Order: sequence, then C-alpha cells, then structure tokens
Amino acid sequence: MADADLELAPLPAAGGRRAEQVMEAVRAALDGGVMRPGVKYSVYQLADALGVSRTPVRDALLRLEEVGLIRFEARQGFRVLLPDPREIADIFAIRLALEVPAVGRAAAVCDAGLAARLRDRMQLLQAAAADGDERTFAHHDQLLHDHIMEAAGNTRAAAIVRSLRESIRLLGAITTDRARTVFDIDAEHQPFIAAVIANDPDTAMAAMRDHLTSTARILVSQAIRDQDSPLDAETVWAEAAQGHSH
Repeated sequence: MADADLELAPLPAAGGRRAEQVMEAVRAALDGGVMRPGVKYSVYQLADALGVSRTPVRDALLRLEEVGLIRFEARQGFRVLLPDPREIADIFAIRLALEVPAVGRAAAVCDAGLAARLRDRMQLLQAAAADGDERTFAHHDQLLHDHIMEAAGNTRAAAIVRSLRESIRLLGAITTDRARTVFDIDAEHQPFIAAVIANDPDTAMAAMRDHLTSTARILVSQAIRDQDSPLDAETVWAEAAQGHSH
C-alpha cells in the first residue's frame, strides 16, 4: 500500500515512447511538488494515475532507479530519493574525462560547416535566454554539446555523455535560478565555442574544463545543502575528480 495519494494528469492518448513519457511525468511531478522525496508510491498507483499499463511504468522506474532517482521496495513500491552529491560528482568527473579531449579534437578539425552549426546553436541559446525559456535553452545546450562530441568522432563517447547529461537532468540537478542564470551558462559556453571555431584546441579544452568544473561544484554544493548533509563539497568533488583522473 502506498503512503500518499497521487493525482497526475493522464498521459496523452497518442502512442509514442511510453516509458520516456512516464519518466517525464515523474520528473514534472517532482518539480511541481506533486511527488515528494521519501514518500512511498506504488507501480500500480502510478500506472493508474497516468492511465497507462504497468509495463512502461516499470520500464521507466527501472531507468530512474539506474540514475539514482528512486529506490524499489517490497510489493511493487518505490520511494523517490534525493540526489547523492557523490553520484553527481562522479558523473561530472566522467564527463570531464570524455568532453575535455573531445572539444580539443573538435577544435583541431573544425571547418566552415561545424563553425556555422555552432554559431547557429549559440544564437538559438541566446534567444532562449532572452525569452527566459529555460526548457528551450536546455534543449539547445544539449545539442551544442552533441555537436562537439559528434565532431570529435567518437560515437560511443557521445552516447555516454548524452546518457550522463540525461541522468543529471532526471535527478533534477539544475543550477539555473539558484546559483546562476542562463546568461551565466551562455557566458561559459562562449570561450570554448570561440576556441573551437578558431582551431585552438588548448584554449577550448581549458574552457570546457572550467565550464564543467563550475557546474559540478555548484550542483554538488546544492545537493549537500538540500539534504543538510555533513559532507564537504570540496572533498566530494576532489575525490571524484581524482578517482577518474587515472
């Protein structure tokens, strides 16, 4: 038996990737305060609330368990968890190991076509920032990083980075409106994009390292604060970075 009522809008009747729609619905319910960390819910309850079968709900919850957002309990129950600061740090340490060399490779091979794609994407990011549209900004932010990873030519690394970014998003770990604005994030993008276009790998790598490290430190600190954790943010980040540097 679940510990709390759950009132959610049913998913649209149109088909599509149901498990992904369920994940989005859970994320939106957490953002809106309809679902809360620490409260026990059930697979049956979530399926009924969304008007879908239990199979896509279980598939979605397995993915959310994988990223650390929920924990399964007995009799089809699950609880929402607060993001673990150490897990966030680990994710960013892996991203540093993959994205820093990737942006260096992208800078080394950047041609007119890639430069045009990056400039267009930056304009779309800046337009979303000016409109205060964080969802659209996040979408173009994702695609900007995708362009870099694709240009580096390692499709497996690109898929890993995309999965890690999705994990961070599903955990609800965002920095906007708390420690920095979308304009701040845009300002962090500009140096490494300019360096890629200028075919300057060293500057691009240094700027990407600064961008990812800045984001990681903010998110780790936020998670520790949100949980009143005794962990020290600098220690958590240093241990994660050191663990993935070998």
